Amino acid sequence: MPLESHIMGLFRDENSVVAAINALKESSFKFIRVNTPFPSHKIMNALKLKKSMVGWFTLCGGILGFIGGFALAVFTATRWDLIVGGKPIIAWVPFVIVGFEGTILLSVFGNVIGLLILTRLPSYRWFKYYDPRCSGEHFGVLAACKIEQKDGLKDFFQKQGAEVKVFE
Repeated sequence: MPLESHIMGLFRDENSVVAAINALKESSFKFIRVNTPFPSHKIMNALKLKKSMVGWFTLCGGILGFIGGFALAVFTATRWDLIVGGKPIIAWVPFVIVGFEGTILLSVFGNVIGLLILTRLPSYRWFKYYDPRCSGEHFGVLAACKIEQKDGLKDFFQKQGAEVKVFE
């Protein structure tokens, strides 16, 4: 038997969602997540999420890409000593171009890996607490409470002007 009950309030108005999120954070109920049909700056501001660390993955990937690309160019030039017109074997300017290309490549990989790690994707945990109407015209605010507080959470969402959906 579950220890918590999950209830979603379905709203049609973005401002009602913001008010419900702010009121939910001040209540004894546990805020879980918001499902929106489109990105909303108002809702993001109400959630007060901390800054993402994905940029650090991108930076590390870029640094490793530049060093790796430059090292690859130096390594291949020293293995096959192709002296052309008396030019040096390790030519810095063309190797910087290879390093730049490595920077771009590994920055993208670092960004994608950071995104997957920090968002814990793929995550199938919340699929059972999703309402398909949140892909159309409704905003869904999911909250959890103890079993004995279930009616209180339903009343909370109804007072905020939401349609209530209870997940068992």
